[in-house]
This record gives sequence, structure tokens and C-alpha cells, in this order.
Amino acid sequence: MSGGTDGFDVVGIRHVARSSFLNAERLHMVSPTGVVMERSVVRHPGAVAVVPLDGDDVVLIRQYRAPTDTSILEIPAGKLDQPGEDLVAAAARELEEEVGFQAGSIDLLASFWTTPGFSDERMWLYLATDLTAVPARPHGAEEEVAEIVRLPVAAIAQMLADDVFEDAKTIIGLGALIARLD
Repeated sequence: MSGGTDGFDVVGIRHVARSSFLNAERLHMVSPTGVVMERSVVRHPGAVAVVPLDGDDVVLIRQYRAPTDTSILEIPAGKLDQPGEDLVAAAARELEEEVGFQAGSIDLLASFWTTPGFSDERMWLYLATDLTAVPARPHGAEEEVAEIVRLPVAAIAQMLADDVFEDAKTIIGLGALIARLD
């Protein structure tokens, strides 16, 4: 069916489930040593995340997340809405929707696989600066009741050391910000 990288070959795919933007698949594979195996994979369109830097503050959002059944303090982020969507435009959209800012500058900080053990989701992480406040455009019930939180950059390193943040993209984004500023 398809030659994989590193000698792993996908010889069959069974579609298990589909949702509005996720697909679950069961891959039938052969390893380089001939071992026949199956792997479950969640296909995701990709996502963007933004570290909004407004003067000496980082702007975050505390929003409810159903899978964890709790509110999490995080950087603005969201999935790509269309295949081939411009990444910077998607980051600008999420920044405006979630925390009500437009950026004069949006620069790539990093990109990474979010959960490569079971998903192909890749996230592109941006730093947004030269911010101008605009009306937020919440998308979904969680964002409608979310809290916008401003934190001084000077406090971020200690908060990271104290394990205040629980969200991987936020930990990566704020760590990248601190590294960039040093």
C-alpha cells in the first residue's frame, strides 16, 4: 500500500471513526524486521498556538476543557480550519477570537508534534507582538465564558519552575518566549 519511512510499511488502513475534524484509523503495518503489527492513529488537521506579548505581560486564556473536566490556563490556540490554511493567518484568527488582540508582528517560535504516540497533530507556535486590542470573537461555549489572564513576563520563569501550567503547548510556548528574551 505505501512504503513508510525507516522501513515501516503500511499495508492496510481501516477507518474506525470520523468526527467534524478528527479521523481515527487502525493501521496494519510490517516492521523492517518483518513483524506484522497494528497501530491506532488519530488524524488531525494541525493547529496553531500564539504567545501574545503585550508590553511586559503575556495574555493567556483560562477555559474549560471537557476531556480534563477542568479549566486550564493556556496560550490562545486552535486547529487549522481548512487544508492548506495559511499558518500566520490562522494564528492571527485565534489571537483575535480568544483574547481580543491583533498583532503587528507574528513570528514563528517553534513547531512540534503534540502527541506522536497516537496522533499526527502538528502545532505551529508563534510569538505575537505590537498588539492592538479589538473585540474578542469567542468561538464556542467554552470561549464565551473564558477568563482572560495577564501575567507579567518577569513571573513566567518562576511559574514554569513551580509547575503552575499544565498544558504542553503553553509550557513550550512560554519556555520559548523566555529563551527568546534571554
